[in-house]
Amino acid sequence: MSEQRHGNVSEKSAEDLVATADTGARSPTGFQARLLYAVALCWSLFQLWYASPLPFMLGFLIFNDTHARAIHLSFALFLAFTAFPGIVASGRRFPIFGVIFALGGLGAAYAAVQQGLAGNTNGLLIFGLSAATAFVVAWSASRPTPLDRIPKLDWVMAFAGAVSAGYLFVFYEALAMRPGAPTLADLMIAGMGMVLLLEATRRALGPALTIIASIFLFYTFAGPYMPDLIAHRGASFSRVMSQQWLTAEGVFGIALGVSTSFVFLFVLFGSMLDRAGAGNYFIQVAFALLGHLRGGPAKAAVVASGLTGLISGSSIANTVTTGTFTIPLMKRVGFSSEKAGAVEVASSVNGQIMPPVMGAAAFLMVEYVGIPYVDVIKHAFLPAIISYIALLYIVHLEALKANMQGMERPNPKPLYQSLINFGITVSSIIILAGLVYYGIGWTRDVFGEAATWFVGLGVLVAYVGLVWYAAQVPELKLDDPNAPVLHLPEVAPTVKSGLYYILPVVILIWCLIVERLSPGLSAFYAVVFMIFIMLTQRPLLTLFRKHDSNLGSALVQGFRDLIDGLVTGARNMVGIGVATAAAGIIVGVVAQTGVGQVLTQVIEQVSGGNLIIILVLTALLSLVLGLGLPTTANYIIVASLMAPVIAELGSQQGLVVPLIAVHLFVFYFGIMADVTPPVGLASFAAAAVSRGDPLQTGVQAFYYSMRTVALPFIFIFNYQLLLIGIEGPFQLAIIVISALLAMLVFAAATQGYFYTRSRIYESIALLLVAFTLFRPGFWMDMIEPDYVARPASEIYEIVKEVPNNGFLRLRVAGYDPASFDDIEKTVMLNVGPKAAAQERLMHAGLMVAPMGDAVSITQVIERGDAGRYGIGMGWDINQVLVPNPERPPKELMFIPALLLLGLVYLLQKRRAGATSGSPRRAKA
Repeated sequence: MSEQRHGNVSEKSAEDLVATADTGARSPTGFQARLLYAVALCWSLFQLWYASPLPFMLGFLIFNDTHARAIHLSFALFLAFTAFPGIVASGRRFPIFGVIFALGGLGAAYAAVQQGLAGNTNGLLIFGLSAATAFVVAWSASRPTPLDRIPKLDWVMAFAGAVSAGYLFVFYEALAMRPGAPTLADLMIAGMGMVLLLEATRRALGPALTIIASIFLFYTFAGPYMPDLIAHRGASFSRVMSQQWLTAEGVFGIALGVSTSFVFLFVLFGSMLDRAGAGNYFIQVAFALLGHLRGGPAKAAVVASGLTGLISGSSIANTVTTGTFTIPLMKRVGFSSEKAGAVEVASSVNGQIMPPVMGAAAFLMVEYVGIPYVDVIKHAFLPAIISYIALLYIVHLEALKANMQGMERPNPKPLYQSLINFGITVSSIIILAGLVYYGIGWTRDVFGEAATWFVGLGVLVAYVGLVWYAAQVPELKLDDPNAPVLHLPEVAPTVKSGLYYILPVVILIWCLIVERLSPGLSAFYAVVFMIFIMLTQRPLLTLFRKHDSNLGSALVQGFRDLIDGLVTGARNMVGIGVATAAAGIIVGVVAQTGVGQVLTQVIEQVSGGNLIIILVLTALLSLVLGLGLPTTANYIIVASLMAPVIAELGSQQGLVVPLIAVHLFVFYFGIMADVTPPVGLASFAAAAVSRGDPLQTGVQAFYYSMRTVALPFIFIFNYQLLLIGIEGPFQLAIIVISALLAMLVFAAATQGYFYTRSRIYESIALLLVAFTLFRPGFWMDMIEPDYVARPASEIYEIVKEVPNNGFLRLRVAGYDPASFDDIEKTVMLNVGPKAAAQERLMHAGLMVAPMGDAVSITQVIERGDAGRYGIGMGWDINQVLVPNPERPPKELMFIPALLLLGLVYLLQKRRAGATSGSPRRAKA
C-alpha cells in the first residue's frame, strides 16, 4: 500500500510513534537484536527478584534501595542508547543538540585547561573526561543514525552509561565511608554519567526535559551571577556531583526509587496482560455492550480505553491499541476523522487517572504526600469515574447533534429483558464480591496461617473453572473494522471468553486494599499469577476444546508469549526510568539551592497572594511543560516546585488544601502532555490512524478534555470529591450523585448542547448549575461560615469528639526560618482512629503543652501530618476550628440549582418541539 501523508503524519506512523515514545524506534537484526532482547529480559527478571520475598527467605542476592536503583538505571541507560537512535531522520538536519553538547564540551575543556595551568592534575582529568564525553555525545546527537543496526559509538555510550550508573552498586560501601569527600574516580564517573544521562533523556523523551535539567544544572553553578532575586552562593563541581550522582538526593533520589520499586512491576503487569489477550478482550466486551447505542463505537472506545487504562500507564500505546479498531468504526457511524481521533485521545489519556495504575505518578504521590498507596487510589477514584462518564455523555451529545444511529446488534432483545439481564449481572457481581470478601475472612478464622494456601487453592480452582467456561464459546477474534459489513459480537459469548483475565486484577486490588501489602509486593504477586496464566491458558483451552493441536506446542507458544511480555515490559520502562532519573536532577537542584523558597516568594508577589491566580499559574506551567515533557517528568517538576507553594499560601489564607488534592491537581494538568498541541504524541498517533489533521485532532481532544481541566479546580476547594472528610454512607451517596450530575451538566454546557443546541445564556446557566452542584459551600459561606473558632485550651476535649480517622483544624503561628518571618496559617491534620487525646495528637504529628489560653507545640513528629505542613517546634496553636452548629446544610443550595436546571430543560424542550416537533430531529 502506498504511504499517504496527512499533515506531518503518515497512515503507517502510529506504531512508529508508539515505538519511538515507549520502546525505541531501533529494530536491529541478528546478534544485536538477540542481545537487546536478552538485556531487556534480564532487566525484568532482576526486577521480579528484587520485588519478591525470595531474597530474604533464602538470604541470597539481597539488594538495598541504592543497589537496586543503580542497577535499574544501568539497564535503562543501556537500552536508551541501544534501542533509541540519536536522530531518526532520512538525511542530515541542523545539529542543534550537537552544538549544545559541543558548547558544554568546550566549557569543560576550558575548565580543564585552567586546572592544568594551575597545576591541579585531578581537576584536569575530571574536566578533560567530561569534555571528551560531551564531544562524543555531540557527534552522536548531530547526525542521523540507522534503525536496523546499532553503531559502534552507541555501544560505547551504552556501556559507559551502564558503568556510570552501576558505579554506586560496585562501590557502595566505599562511598558510604567518605560522604561529601569524593575521590578523583568518583567525580570522573559522575561527570561522565550526568552527560550520558542527559543524552539518554533526549533520545528517549525528546529535548524538553534535557533542556530543563541542563538549565537547572547551570543555575546551580552560576548562582552568584544570577539576578538578586534568585541568586545563591553557587556550588563547586565536587559538591554538585556529590549531591546529584553519589548520594540519594539527586539522580538516585525518590523518583528513581519509585520507578525501581513500584512502577516497573505495574508496567510489566500491564504488558503481560495485554500480551495474554486481555487488551483485545476488553475492546470486544466494550463493543458488545455499547456498540448498538447512538454513537456506539465512540462509547465503546471510551469504555475500552478506560478498561485498558486499568492495566496500561501509556496513553500513546492505549491510543493505538484501541484506536486501530475503534477509530475506523467511529468514522463509519458519522464521526469526522478529527473527532474520532479526539474521542480516542481523550479516553486514552484519561486512562492515566484511572486507578489502580495511574502511570508512575500515583506511586510518586505515595512518597511525596506520605500516605499509603491505597489512600491514593481512594482519593483518585471518584474524579476518574465521573470524568469517564462525562466523556461518554459528550459522545452521546455528539451523536445527537449529528443524528447518528447505533450499529446492528445480533439477536436484539427487548428493552425489559436487557434491563433484567443487566440487573441480574450487577447483583451477581455484588453478591459474588461479598461472598469472596467475607468468605476469605472466614477462612482466616478457621485455618489461621494456612488460610493463604487455602485461598490460593480457591483462586486456582476459580481460574481453571473460568478457562473451562471460556472454552465453551468460540475463540475471540478481532473483527476487521474496514470490512463492508460489521456485526457486533454477541454479549454473552464475548463476556464469557475471557473472564479469567479479571483474576489478576482482582489479586492486585485484593493485595493492595485488603491485605495492605506494599504496591511492589502486590504487583509481584499479580505478575506471578500472570506468568502462570500465560503458561497455562493455551494448553487448558486446547484441552477443554478438544482440539487436535499438540498440547506441547500450545505450552511452547505460551512460553514465548511470556518471554515477549517480559521483554516488552522492560522496553516500555526505558522512558520512565531515564525520566525519573533526569527529573531527580531538578529535585536535587531545588534542595541544594533553595530555589523553591524563592519561587514561593516570587509567585506570592506575582499573584498578590490570590490562590486562584496561583492555581492558574500552576496549570499554565504544567501545560507549557506538557508541550515537551512526558507525564511523569512533568509531575515531578511541577510537584517539586509548585505543590508546596499552593499548600503553604492556601493555609496562610485560611483555606486548608490537603496535600493529596494539590498533587492530584498537578497530575491532572500533567496528563495533558500527550494531548496538548503542537506536540501531543497521543494526538499524532490517533491522527495517524484516523488520517485526520493532527493539530485539529489535538485541539478537539483538548476541548473534549475540558472536564478533566475543570475537575482539579473543583476538588481543591471541595476536597470531599476526593472522599476526604466523608461522614457516613448517606453523605457519600450525596457527594457521588451531585458530583456526577454536576459533571454531566458541565459537559452539556461546554458542548453547547443539552436537550437541543444551547443558547449562550443557557450555557452560562448550566455552568452556574454545575458550579453550585460541585461546590454548594461557596454560596452557603455567604450566609454562615463553615467553621467557628474555639479556644486552643479546649483542644483535648475537641480532639476526642473528632470522628474515626477524622481531621482536626488548627490555626497555628510561629517563626518560619525559610522565609525569615512570623507566619500564621490554618492546617488540617488527620488524628487517626478513636483513642486518647494525646495519642490522636501524636498520630497527627504533635506533642503539645497548654500555656493558659494558648497551646505550645513542644515536638513535631516526622511521621504525622504536622511536619508535612511545615509546623515547627515552639509554634503556638491559637485556635481550634470546629464545624459551625448554626450553619444550614450546604446541600440546600442544590434546590435552586436543580430548579434552574429544570428551567433550562423546559426552555430547550419547548424550542426543540417548536422547530422540529421532536428533540431527536433537532438540526445538528
